[in-house]
Amino acid sequence: MPALSWRHHTLIQALLSRGPLPEADFKSIFHVVTEKSPAAHQQLFNEFLRKINAELAYVQFELRACKNQYDGSVYYGVVNNVSDDQSKLGTKYSVPQIAFYKAMIEAIVQDGAEGSISKIQAINIRLENQVLNDSSSQSQTESTQVPAAFRNFSMSQKEKTIEELVGDSWLCLTSDGKVGLGVRSFLDLRSWFRSNEVPSCQFCNEAAVKVESCPNSNCNVRIHKYCLTMKFSQRKAEKVCPGCRTDWPFIIAKVEKVEEEDQVPRKKGRRTYQEVGTDNPRTTASQNTANSPARLTRRSSRLQSAS
Repeated sequence: MPALSWRHHTLIQALLSRGPLPEADFKSIFHVVTEKSPAAHQQLFNEFLRKINAELAYVQFELRACKNQYDGSVYYGVVNNVSDDQSKLGTKYSVPQIAFYKAMIEAIVQDGAEGSISKIQAINIRLENQVLNDSSSQSQTESTQVPAAFRNFSMSQKEKTIEELVGDSWLCLTSDGKVGLGVRSFLDLRSWFRSNEVPSCQFCNEAAVKVESCPNSNCNVRIHKYCLTMKFSQRKAEKVCPGCRTDWPFIIAKVEKVEEEDQVPRKKGRRTYQEVGTDNPRTTASQNTANSPARLTRRSSRLQSAS
């Protein structure tokens, strides 16, 4: 296989240096280095990613896309395929910080459909419980099992760790101020979600962290909101649960409806007078007729006869 060109290296370097990039930014870089639009050259874009991943596979890395489950936006990033928490977070974070991050992930995915926890809940997580859950030996006492660094991990250290994890996109702060998973977690922890049996979305099969639950409390179907929007926006789509067939009330936002209406082309020849930049021809014709020389002459004759 031919070696990667400078164009491939530019895309990789952009992701490594800047972190996960929104889809628009990543495709903009692709457009600059290739002078080709991804929309018009989708096959070339896919071939670029395939070639990059073929080379990254030698070092167990992968260029991957994912959706931010809180707003549905797409991101691209380079991820480590080695299933090791410490290798994913690297050496920047201490062992207690990594344990705290792992505990927050577990709390978030267990939260149900919301996919977030409050800051107070996060700060009150006990790292001692995390160590005891991971420990394979039960013969020692709790005081000897829990390292001092874990016992002394203060609330202020937890607050600072949350700020750092949010800054590095491992976590995020939702619109209501809660702690949720960041884009890098959605990118990197795909295998972790599956190995820990995190429920998946019925439509896209990705981890169902921030989702809508079936109205039927006895049904376990979960679907991302953006997946629901895409599915139920289709004209003939049945708004029912794909699992139990229960009616699934779903309302498309007005903004989305307006966008759809704006995309409907007008019939040929039905342009408005304002768009053409002229006056209404009927009004103009009436005005011209009213002010014609013949009409003015007849008016003048009637006035003279009356006098």
